[in-house]
Amino acid sequence: MGNILVVEDKPQISRILERALEIEGDHLITVLNGEDAVQYALRKTPHLIILDMMLTGVDGYEVIRRFRSHPRSMYIPIIVVSANDETHGKVRAFKMGVDDYITKPFHPEELLERVRTQLRHVQQVFLSRLMDLPGAFQVELMIKCKLSSQEPWSILYLDLDNFKAFNDVYGFLAGNDMLRLVGQLCRHTVGEYGNSDDFVGHIGGDDFIVLTTPDRAKSLSARIMTAYKEKSRMFYRPEDLKRGSISGVDRKGRPYQFPLVSLSIGVVNNQLHWPHSIEEISYLAAEAKRHAKQSSDNIYYISSRRDCSQEYSPSASFSPSYLPGSALPFSPVDFGHRELLPIAREDAMIEYERQAH
Repeated sequence: MGNILVVEDKPQISRILERALEIEGDHLITVLNGEDAVQYALRKTPHLIILDMMLTGVDGYEVIRRFRSHPRSMYIPIIVVSANDETHGKVRAFKMGVDDYITKPFHPEELLERVRTQLRHVQQVFLSRLMDLPGAFQVELMIKCKLSSQEPWSILYLDLDNFKAFNDVYGFLAGNDMLRLVGQLCRHTVGEYGNSDDFVGHIGGDDFIVLTTPDRAKSLSARIMTAYKEKSRMFYRPEDLKRGSISGVDRKGRPYQFPLVSLSIGVVNNQLHWPHSIEEISYLAAEAKRHAKQSSDNIYYISSRRDCSQEYSPSASFSPSYLPGSALPFSPVDFGHRELLPIAREDAMIEYERQAH
């Protein structure tokens, strides 16, 4: 379900959208004033913001500035609706980062098409379409923000084990459902037990990220893990569930029993060691995940460099072979051009081949 945040004092715009979009059945429209809208956007990260510039008690340009100054809302498309048809007002709004500008009076169908255009854009470019979660670009943006902050933070790096074997036996549609389950569990658990500004993102494939604070990391990890173990049972055939393994064939066509899909969570923070770059965080997250896959409860916390099996070096961070059996969870991004370098994805194949032989 899409979430459109309408920021206005009078319900004119929301009535137009509700009448037209309710037929499509996939849009939730929330109407708030300026102050509440900023807080809502940081908590819920709507897919689109429609901002009426004529607000009571707060300047519309100030609302834009606040939206664009926070990494959780800076990429959300903003359509400005204003009675001001003067060029300098439009130019100022676009310079501040709005994506579209429509003047009053407007035709409802024009507004609707502008809304649909922006929603298509955000789905194609920014969101993980399968998960309806912020994708790799937003993950890197949030981590970069954390690096520049002095506040304590923790990163939960979640990864599914034996997922490729499950996909091969049950099919990609069942695999997609399994991925959606992990995304939903993360979002629900963080929404209920995390901080209001915690972040959930889908890096790609079967990898997810939760950004929270150290005091919430263990609780969130345990709750997500418990919920996954319970909810994931519904995806298996009774005989596989009873046996505790999946009957499949390896790449040479030989029958083989694969373990059920498990969830591993590696956790890193900046309490005892302060990472200095996104590459270093990437290394630590991959190392924590590797330890989690080997631990009895599938959760592992790295709190210092002493917990790592080898020293981090900046030159190693771009090579997928620098850490055997692990993938770089995220890679550097060109923030000027919003281009993402390819993400190394070797861990699933290595795990699959290891068990098949």
